[in-house]
Amino acid sequence: MTDIVTLGGSENRRALQLDALAGILPMERRDKLATILTDDDVETLRHLAKEGMGENSLRALASDLAYLEAWSIAATGSPLHWPAPEALALKFVAHHLWDPARRAEDSSHGMPADVDEALRAGDHLRSDGPHASSTVKRRLAHWATLHRWKGLESPLGTPTIRTSVRLAVRASAKPRRRKSKRAVTRDILDRLIATCQSDRLADTRDLAILLVAFASGGRRRSEVARLRLEQLSEEGDVPLDPDEPVSPRLPCVAIALGRTKTTQADEDARVLLIGAPVVALREWIERANIKKGAVFRAIDRWEAIDDRALTPQAVNLILKRRCAMAGLNPVEFSAHGLRSGYLTEAARNGVALPAAMRQSQHRSVQQASRYYNDADQALGKAARLAI
Repeated sequence: MTDIVTLGGSENRRALQLDALAGILPMERRDKLATILTDDDVETLRHLAKEGMGENSLRALASDLAYLEAWSIAATGSPLHWPAPEALALKFVAHHLWDPARRAEDSSHGMPADVDEALRAGDHLRSDGPHASSTVKRRLAHWATLHRWKGLESPLGTPTIRTSVRLAVRASAKPRRRKSKRAVTRDILDRLIATCQSDRLADTRDLAILLVAFASGGRRRSEVARLRLEQLSEEGDVPLDPDEPVSPRLPCVAIALGRTKTTQADEDARVLLIGAPVVALREWIERANIKKGAVFRAIDRWEAIDDRALTPQAVNLILKRRCAMAGLNPVEFSAHGLRSGYLTEAARNGVALPAAMRQSQHRSVQQASRYYNDADQALGKAARLAI
């Protein structure tokens, strides 16, 4: 990372302005962002943060804007133009969505070698081959959104661009990758929980993170990281068996979700925790002596607890570390595996899709049902006819 004292005057100023977004943007990349983003870019991001744009949305937009600026400099020798010429948008599509078979025959097809090298040298490009179509579409959408916020007419929605993207997606034929190769289903979760059985504070915290994230519908890592004590409310004990009122009673806690990827801050979305997750959460809160603010926090080697919340990346690393401790391959898992694992487990246990979606807060039936279809396929007879 470039040290701040080595930055030029305008870059130094931008870096200092980015400090105001330290709770949202990836500040370990602050200095690099300052060298890529323009003054107008930084001012736009600061404005959106003041307007209350969601943290995840702003973080993704900032990352995509930085990539677009870096690509534009590498491909054209200058930063992005506002409004962007249609030809520049077409060049972006051609550089990122291309036919691997044709590239094998024609090295000039796709992203030019010098552009590729420049982006890799700046650590902006890591993957090989054409980009995932979802990534390209997201970056184009963010590019178009920035035009609207600047009061400019965007070329990104013209029939020419839409047709080019559709044809390029078909040609690039890059299969969609799952966010987590493997789902953290209940059997996997039990193995992770088994690594959290000591009296160490980190074990108490990580046990609560795993159980809360899974049982609350597979909460996203960003939602787990920013969970605050003020979002929790004690509910009356509930029966173990909903159909048997005299069955043993279990503790229950409600989580007010606030703003998420699919809900707004003023929506009254909430999910319930019942049983073991509540016990684990209460134990962590008591041992950590948390009276307000962030629930899940960093712990140093001397078991001192930080006042600040964990980052989403830290939640992901915690899951991977527990996977390694459980003898699983961390590369195959990410925090999103808790989300896919919850829906997969719900399907296996006969939970109706609407009920599972109410807990997971999925808005898209198509997306949520994929996990149900995968579970049905794995448990069904159709793939077992040759056994």
